[in-house]
Amino acid sequence: CRGAGIPVDPSAMPEGTRRLYHLATAVPPAERTASAPRAGMIEQLGRSAMDFVKGAREMTRFVGEATLSFGRFLSGRARFKRADLWLTIQQCGADALPIVSLISFLVGVILAFVGFSQLRQFGAEIFVADLVGIAMARDIGPIMAAIVMAGRTGAAFSAQLGTMQVNEEIDALRTFGMPPIDFLVLPRMLALMLMLPLLALYANLLGILGGAVVGVLEPTITLRQYWQETLGSIALLDFAGGLIKSVVYGALVALAGCMRGMACGRSAAAVGNATTSAVVTGIVSVVVACATLTVVYDIIGI
Repeated sequence: CRGAGIPVDPSAMPEGTRRLYHLATAVPPAERTASAPRAGMIEQLGRSAMDFVKGAREMTRFVGEATLSFGRFLSGRARFKRADLWLTIQQCGADALPIVSLISFLVGVILAFVGFSQLRQFGAEIFVADLVGIAMARDIGPIMAAIVMAGRTGAAFSAQLGTMQVNEEIDALRTFGMPPIDFLVLPRMLALMLMLPLLALYANLLGILGGAVVGVLEPTITLRQYWQETLGSIALLDFAGGLIKSVVYGALVALAGCMRGMACGRSAAAVGNATTSAVVTGIVSVVVACATLTVVYDIIGI
């Protein structure tokens, strides 16, 4: 009526409706503000570059604080609960065995099937044992265990710390004078750095076992032949190289999950975004580290 210029007489309205009418008309309607103009391509590129620089700065600061915390742990000055460390070790180790077992065994089966399909053309089926054993010991076992832990444990770390950030528990730790890096990040980082090498060894065993199951199905190979070929092809240095990689992977996955959790916003949606970002960051970091360490190993002759 106001927009059409029609007068309104509320006197005939019921008492409750009249009070509601006066309440609704007491404040003038808000004027619509014009929507902000869409940013151009140059502006979007500039914002993306600024966000990247900001993220790189925050990542560098967080990695530096975690490194200092690890140094305090080596010198015996780190402040954290030992019970939290043992609980996190259990969650990162024994609780992860089922999923690591399944994926590692199936990866070994896949590698064996692919190897047989190609080497059968040359009558060299026995070398599938070399392929599966060396691949699992040097790269596939550690990296598959790390990717599983990035999707399982790294996401859990991010969700836990993100929820604590929303509930202001991390602010409470700072108020009490307890460094959150020592109390929250250090136990998780230590747990993954300790457990991932053991999980990588376990993944190597299951992957080689999966390849052996496929090898036994080949009529020209016996289990004893496959076992002897595997023992002759894998050296202790292969396992050592994989273990060194797995320690690096564990640190990267823990840092990615904790960093995204500590940088989480104050809403439920922010916790979900932090968890997703932690998984992506952890997997990308593991793959980049694997490629880098593989090149370094090749240069130094490992």
